[in-house]
Amino acid sequence: MKKRVLIIEDDHDLLELLRIVFRDSGYEVVFSPNLLDTDYINVLHPDLILLDVRIAGSSKSGVDLCKELKTHPDFEKLPIILCSGEHNLPELARKSHADMYLTKPYDLAVLLSHVNKYLL
Repeated sequence: MKKRVLIIEDDHDLLELLRIVFRDSGYEVVFSPNLLDTDYINVLHPDLILLDVRIAGSSKSGVDLCKELKTHPDFEKLPIILCSGEHNLPELARKSHADMYLTKPYDLAVLLSHVNKYLL
């Protein structure tokens, strides 16, 4: 069974690129340009989440969602990678209990390498 990667990213071009990269690498990809609630994420059963810190039009941030997920018993062990161009990304990742972070723009090969470490 393919591992499922949930990508939450509001940049549609990047979202499409990531969808192709992960699909071509053998992953099942679910994506959303909007933040999702924990109930819906639970239905999706992702094996890893790639999460943008800032989502246009959302009242909360990816950091908020990451904190919610990491304190929820169903998701506390779910790998979450925060992605952003924010200057304080290391601090945001620490505060949200993200498993790791990548600063935008990031190298797709590096991203895939990190994802593979969590899922293979």
